[in-house]
Amino acid sequence: MIVPVRSLCRKVMASALALTMALPVAAPLPVAAQSRGPMIIRDQEIENLMRDYMNPIIGAAGLKKGSVQIILVQDRSFNAFVTDSRRMFINTGALMDAKTPNEVIGVVAHETGHIAGGHLQRLRDQMSTAQILAVAGMLLGAGAAIGTARSPQVGSSGVGAMGIGLGAQDMAMRSLLSYQRGEEQAADRAAINYLNATQQSPRGLLETFTRFNQEAMFKTTGMDPYLVSHPFPNERIANLEVTAKKSPYWDKKDPPALQARHDLMRAKLFGFTARADEVARRYPLSDNSAPARYARAIAAYRNKQLANALSNIDSLTREQPNNPYFWELRGQVLLEFGRAQEAVTALRRAVSLAPNSGLIKGMLGHALISTGNPKDVDAAITELSNATQREPDSSENWRFLATAYSRKGQEGQAHLAAAQAYFNDGDYSAAATQANRAKQLLPPNSPGWLKAEDILNYRPPRSAQRNN
Repeated sequence: MIVPVRSLCRKVMASALALTMALPVAAPLPVAAQSRGPMIIRDQEIENLMRDYMNPIIGAAGLKKGSVQIILVQDRSFNAFVTDSRRMFINTGALMDAKTPNEVIGVVAHETGHIAGGHLQRLRDQMSTAQILAVAGMLLGAGAAIGTARSPQVGSSGVGAMGIGLGAQDMAMRSLLSYQRGEEQAADRAAINYLNATQQSPRGLLETFTRFNQEAMFKTTGMDPYLVSHPFPNERIANLEVTAKKSPYWDKKDPPALQARHDLMRAKLFGFTARADEVARRYPLSDNSAPARYARAIAAYRNKQLANALSNIDSLTREQPNNPYFWELRGQVLLEFGRAQEAVTALRRAVSLAPNSGLIKGMLGHALISTGNPKDVDAAITELSNATQREPDSSENWRFLATAYSRKGQEGQAHLAAAQAYFNDGDYSAAATQANRAKQLLPPNSPGWLKAEDILNYRPPRSAQRNN
């Protein structure tokens, strides 16, 4: 189940661009997309795979397991970046383009190099220094202009003074970009060290750069190499190739089981995000592999071809009856086509196979509510309460929980769940309204009453207040 969550804040994106993995070939977002920001998506299957890719690298970097969260950004460009020491963003385009797990693991290792190297904080320090240099240069230019105005000379027009100011800004920018290039190369070296430490090949990291080298060379032809923050791809390849090929694990392949999961992940992303004609080209009917049927099932579901979707899904569940994500997809399809009772059966199977998934439990709770059977409400509350504990930031689960409590006649808990849903969405005014109603209905000083009090006492940042 791929779930869009929210737009990625443009301010967060801007703070991360200097450390992006992107080569100079990444196409800019359309204006409309820029205004709303890329969409963050959630999917248990993909997130679990990304954690399995990341955990060995995190350990090799000396970081605490679970200290870094991978966040999926729905964007077709090949890109990954970090904004701080806790979050790593990976575009779905990077996962869709990467043919092997090793390529993605190489990207993860590179970004982990930025985190372990403390590059974000040093970058902020460097940016502060660059701003000081630029401001000082502008002041120097302004002083020269004033001097010229007071003591005019033949042929003096103030252009030289302007040149001083612009020259200072240029100097500051070149200094900062040079610093960033050094950090990128340091992250590349760290990535190879992590891959060696975990007995994985650095081939994928090198192939990632090589794949885009030709287009990047076209894009950067004639550019000043000191005016780009990342080393040109051919420079990075030259720096990486010698070291990478010395690795004793250069020829090591990804385990077949991991490659199989990777192929299913790519098929899922194509099925959910690509056009139907692209899915048909990549996964033609002549291809009877599990990834091909997975992609075609999802594409059929998106195009409201229920029988076709279920036929492909059923063939997958027969072959891999213990794959929870095939049962999850079956439940999702049935639920959205109004067959909630059948969806419950499939989703209960999925939950039994993936009992720690808050996302799948949330869908099961939704299905239980949608049956319209009063006997299913208690089970819905149980599943959704568990789901909100595992995924406390999921507004959708809180909304379904509010509905379940309301059907049970527990209006205080319903208002509290609704308050939490609005709070997660950043609608603090609506959250306060619901929390106030909850306080009036819940026993004073009970856990729910205190939670409602916390929501009422929360003071959002000024920027959030302006957006409400």
